[in-house]
Amino acid sequence: MIFKSRKDSLFKSVMIAIVALLFFILYLCLLENTTTTDGVISIIITSLVLCLLLWIFFGTSYKLTSTTLNYKSGPIKGNVPIVEIHQIIKGRTLWVGLKPATASKGLIIKYGKYNELYISPETNDSFIKEILTHKSTIEIITA
Repeated sequence: MIFKSRKDSLFKSVMIAIVALLFFILYLCLLENTTTTDGVISIIITSLVLCLLLWIFFGTSYKLTSTTLNYKSGPIKGNVPIVEIHQIIKGRTLWVGLKPATASKGLIIKYGKYNELYISPETNDSFIKEILTHKSTIEIITA
């Protein structure tokens, strides 16, 4: 089952502001003389950063299979074997570590011995319900 990432208003606001700024910079670069090496490099770098941000914004999702939790957020991709997941903390935000998420108050998934992954599915409850069908011994903690 595929879960899209929830996008909270702070993330949307920051993303809109940055994307608008990058479009403005790109517009200014195109107005200037783009035959110089500096102009071409500026356009390429601005375009790449813009594409990366839009890829993260629209391309963050999670897929649960019977054996793994696959996550992707732009170029960041990975998977966690469900058998290694031992605890999920609901409603808290992880400030340090791997965070393929676009909202706060998501899920902190603890797996392995010391590993943590922060995700923000559209609804935390539906994700927890689905993952518990694959492994019912996962401890759920509500913050």
